[in-house]
Amino acid sequence: MKLPDDLHLGAFGSDAPWSINKKISWLKSVEVIRKNQQRTIPDLIKKPKLPPVGRGLKVLYVFGKAFTSWKIFHSKKHNSKSVLSKKIRESAEKLGPTYIKLAQIISAGDGIFPVELVQECKKCRDRVPAESFDQIILTIESELGSSYKNYFESISTEPIAAASIAQVHSAKLITGEEVVIKIQRTEISSLVFKDIKVMSWIAPLLIGRIKIAALANPPALVEVFAETISEELDFRVEASNMLDISKMLLELDRKEFIVPRPHPELVYKKILVMEKMTGFKFDDIKSIKKANLYPKDIIFAQMLGFLEGAFLHGLFHGDLHGGNLLITEQGQTALLDFGITGRLNERERIAFLKMLMSATTNNIVGQVEALRDLGTLPPDTDVEAVIEDLGIETLPADPTALEPEELVKELQQIIKALLSYGAKLPKPLMLYVKNLIFIDGAIATLAPELDMFQIVTDVATHFATSHGEVITKQLGITEEEWQIDLDSLKSGFGVDPTEVETLTYADLQKRRQLIRKRLGKSVIE
Repeated sequence: MKLPDDLHLGAFGSDAPWSINKKISWLKSVEVIRKNQQRTIPDLIKKPKLPPVGRGLKVLYVFGKAFTSWKIFHSKKHNSKSVLSKKIRESAEKLGPTYIKLAQIISAGDGIFPVELVQECKKCRDRVPAESFDQIILTIESELGSSYKNYFESISTEPIAAASIAQVHSAKLITGEEVVIKIQRTEISSLVFKDIKVMSWIAPLLIGRIKIAALANPPALVEVFAETISEELDFRVEASNMLDISKMLLELDRKEFIVPRPHPELVYKKILVMEKMTGFKFDDIKSIKKANLYPKDIIFAQMLGFLEGAFLHGLFHGDLHGGNLLITEQGQTALLDFGITGRLNERERIAFLKMLMSATTNNIVGQVEALRDLGTLPPDTDVEAVIEDLGIETLPADPTALEPEELVKELQQIIKALLSYGAKLPKPLMLYVKNLIFIDGAIATLAPELDMFQIVTDVATHFATSHGEVITKQLGITEEEWQIDLDSLKSGFGVDPTEVETLTYADLQKRRQLIRKRLGKSVIE
């Protein structure tokens, strides 16, 4: 079988419906589109002088009605959490793309958010109520400027998936290729921008009123949300992201991944035609094992691909969740949906590298310096003073061994100290942390028996052996200085390194449940 002639350009499959070596007309305008999107963000997130009453009242009404109904009729029943979670998900769907996107973020939080809420929000990944087929055809023909029959032999009437921004249909080109076509929802831009105005009004009001909200930096959260969702509203940007991520994976020699080819011509602002990918759903553990694939290997490859992309190239898929991944019969991870892509500048990338090296060598000063360089702390922060105030110069206490009052008090002291230094969650960390939450949940799904100490050690060892020379040169240290400290890794999980040899993910989940139980309705809620 003759191999495609574009495999030197990216991590694509060997069965090519077309070659991306061809001239790509839509790619020329992408950089201009990106710049224009960035220019609009400041005005978009600027707090309006008057509150956006209409949309704001509708949001309050929908969520308020759902909560009131639950409180009156269901709050005392045994399935109370499940009912409330369902009402929250249904409210998000009623309010449209912005709130569906927030539900998708929650859906990646296995082990972080309540189980019932996560399970409900997973339905927002690809099972959102679809637009009518007639409306879909109108959007397609509006973008093409002519009848869809001039390009497509057929388009399935039922979507493969329907999510917040768009829905995806199977199709067949008149040239015979089986494809999928992604179509943007009608009038989504204006609705999203209205919701961002509501968020921009509310976000500043949370600072100083809810301590944990100050750490999360609500205005910055709104800003990064506006930036990412703005990119999702133009599929030419997404198609460009597909090419960039694919090229990066090829350069990293990450053969465990493949990316669908976007069509060289049929990419527009509101429609995106791409290669059709097949495989098992990410959480179909039964089929994955039946195909003689090893979940541990899949998880490890995904961790390395994500971390190497961020640390070495400053580029990563920014919206990892089960609906955006397929596992092929060959064990490769097919990445889907590139609307959100994490991009780090050189300063941020080096800070991420420093954070990795410092975390694995128990270099507390280096860790705090890395967070400072990322923007978590102001540039002139006294690092030594922060370490002393937070009491992190010594190994942390096991949180499960503390009494509830002690645990709450310790958290309050940490929050107070961080706030006094002007701490916040910077934009580069937001997508990164979101993906880490997904990977955390992926381990729970595919390999709960995995030893957490071992996998973190294996990742750190891989970076040291495969990229040590490059990393140490960029950080200005010697390879001898990069010695993995297993005790510090164990302490990072909150366990006594002298007493605990292994910690499976299942054990970690039990510890988290115990901590949540001890905290009860504490400061972090």
